Amino acid sequence: MQLQQTQRHNVKLRLGISGASGFGKTYSALQLAYGMTQDWSKIAVIDTENASASLYSDLGNYNVLNLFPPYTPERYIEAIEICEKEQMEVIIIDSITHEWQGEGGCLQIHEQLGGRFQDWASVKPRHQKFIDKILQSKCHIITTTRRKTDYTLDVGSTGKSKVVKHGTKEITSEGFEYELSVNFELINENHLCKVSKDRTNLFQGKPEFIINAEVGKQLQAWCNQGISLDDIKREIKTTTTLEGLRHLYQKYNSFKQQILPVIITRKAEIENVIQIVDNKQIINKNTIQNNGIDSSNNTTSGE
Repeated sequence: MQLQQTQRHNVKLRLGISGASGFGKTYSALQLAYGMTQDWSKIAVIDTENASASLYSDLGNYNVLNLFPPYTPERYIEAIEICEKEQMEVIIIDSITHEWQGEGGCLQIHEQLGGRFQDWASVKPRHQKFIDKILQSKCHIITTTRRKTDYTLDVGSTGKSKVVKHGTKEITSEGFEYELSVNFELINENHLCKVSKDRTNLFQGKPEFIINAEVGKQLQAWCNQGISLDDIKREIKTTTTLEGLRHLYQKYNSFKQQILPVIITRKAEIENVIQIVDNKQIINKNTIQNNGIDSSNNTTSGE
């Protein structure tokens, strides 16, 4: 346990776009991704919406991975890993709703196990691995989510029950929005959106707007503030002591998972150098001792 001063690092964006069908979730996500990369070939869409992402192929030569049922958490994770191996900069998951409510998704898995409360103990860890994969990915990730009208059955002042409409609700696990840096909600078919969460402080208090490439540029600039992961790796590779490595590992606490392999490699290199130096010192010491003995013997022989 160690108290440290806060330090701003480069971050990978975790952004959500939600809205009803036809409100432009896919198109908005593509515009946002292009604004961040300025290179369509560095964008990948994991498409669960019946190949809807391909409808915008006239925009540019982005990549599409069509994901079909069953929509298990593990298949989503595999799709993300494929995009990472191809060195994509932005991954659009269109949409994550199927992982929760689609064929083979978490709700169906729970139902097949019996639908009991205790059956969630088998489902939630699988879903959490999917969430963790999004949060830990080395790529920027944009998720789209369907929304549905949210109703509750309330009891009025007369004692009678009545259905009350509470706007719309994202169709995914409760609390997913809290994991995001930014969450945009599309409010109509004209692609107009509002912000329901904003850790960047770029959009809070501003009027509703349309997501475009310029919004992506603003978000990319925010992500690039502070020291980058590449800068940290370079610092590790130039460190010459084991104590220095331990210091960097603690200093960049938020990057521990990403820098651990680099730390281990550099540690082995430093230990190898230390071993070589120690061996040389032993050899030199033995040589000096042997020369001293020879000199003594020669002196004795001369007498």
